[in-house]
Amino acid sequence: MKNLFIYLLIFLLTGCTSIEQPKNPDKNNGSPPPVEEPGAPAEPEIPEEPEDNSLFHEYDEQAEKLLLGMTTEEKIGQIFLVRYPEEKQLDLYLSMNPGGFIMFGKDFTGKSKNEVIDNIDYCQISTTVPMIIAVDEEGGTVVRVSSNPLLSDERFKSPQELYEIGGFNEIERDTVEKSKLLSELGINLNLAPVADISVDKTDFIYQRSFGKNAEETAKYIKTVVEAMKKQGISSSLKHFPGYGNNADTHTGSATDTRPYQQFINNDFIPFKAGIESGAESILISHNIIESIDPELPASLSKKVIDILRYDMEFTGIIMTDDLSMGAISELRTELSPEAAAVSAGNDMLIVTDFENSFQTLLNAINSGEIHMDRIDESVLRILKWKYYLSLFK
Repeated sequence: MKNLFIYLLIFLLTGCTSIEQPKNPDKNNGSPPPVEEPGAPAEPEIPEEPEDNSLFHEYDEQAEKLLLGMTTEEKIGQIFLVRYPEEKQLDLYLSMNPGGFIMFGKDFTGKSKNEVIDNIDYCQISTTVPMIIAVDEEGGTVVRVSSNPLLSDERFKSPQELYEIGGFNEIERDTVEKSKLLSELGINLNLAPVADISVDKTDFIYQRSFGKNAEETAKYIKTVVEAMKKQGISSSLKHFPGYGNNADTHTGSATDTRPYQQFINNDFIPFKAGIESGAESILISHNIIESIDPELPASLSKKVIDILRYDMEFTGIIMTDDLSMGAISELRTELSPEAAAVSAGNDMLIVTDFENSFQTLLNAINSGEIHMDRIDESVLRILKWKYYLSLFK
C-alpha cells in the first residue's frame, strides 16, 4: 500500500511539468526551413572586364589579323622609321616595307605642293603596308616644310614667338594651320611638340622649347596635341625623359646628373599632360640619365622605357631618336644599337642606313638575341596606329 502511494505521487509530479522549448527556435516560429526546389546551381557572378583605354584599342582585331599573315621580313620593316632616301635607293627601300619615312628639308626644296603630294602617294602605293610619313615641323629653327616658299608663304614661328604674339590662342591657330598643310601634303606625323622644359637661354634645347616652367609647358603641350588630333595629324612628344641643359647628342654623348625626383617634379609634367591629351607617340632622347640608368642612353635603356610604359601608363608608340647620331654611333655595347633599342621596349627605330639596320635586326632575331614575340608586340601596336590614322583604304 505504501509503495502504491509513492508511485501515484511520482506520476502526478511528472504530469504537471512543462516541456522546455529549444533555446534557439527557427526564425519561422519553429516551422521547418523551406525546401529548395532541385535545379541548376546559381551562376557565379562574373566580374566585368576592365575597360581598355589604350590609344588604339578599337583596331585590335584588324591589326591582329593582318599581323598573322606577315612574314618576318615584313614585320622587321615596320619597326623602322627611315630617313627619306636618295632617288637611287627609293625603290629598294620601298620593297623592304619600312614602317615609315621621315622627310627633311632637302626632300621639299624646290618642289611644288603637287610634286610633294605625288612623291608621297608613290611611296604609299609601293608598299604592302601603308606608311607613316613624318616630318620635324616644330616652328622656329626647325622647319622642314615651311622653309620652302612654294609650300608656305612664311616659315612657321617658334612656340615662344607665337605666345608673345597672342598666347595660347595663337599657338592653337598656328597648330591648326600647320596641321592642315601637312595633311594636305600626305604627312601624317609631326615629330612635335617639344615637351622639354628650358628657361635658360644658354641651354642647347632652349630655342626649340616653350621656354617656360613645367605647368605652363604642360598647358602648351595639351593645346598643341589636342589641336593636331582634331586635324588627323599624330604628334610625338620629345625628348623623353626631358632634355634639361644637356649638350647636343647629334655630335656626341651627354650625361644628365640631375636627381630622379627632379624629373618627377618637373620634366615629366609636360609629358604626362601630352599622354592625357592623347599624344600618339613619344620620342626618347640619347641622353644618359644617371639617376635612372648610368650605363645606357635613355633610348636604349629598358629602365627608362619601363617608366614611360608602366609608371606613366603610355600605350602609344615609343620611338628612338635617330640611331645614326653621335651619341649612339660612338657607343660600344654588347648588342647592336638596333637590337638594344628593341630589347629595351622601343616600338620604332629612327635610322638613316635602312639596309644595314634591317639586316642587323634580322640577324639578331635569327640568332635568338631578339625573340619574335618582342617584335610582334611592337608591330601590332604600329599596325593599330595605322588603322587609327585610316591609312588602310
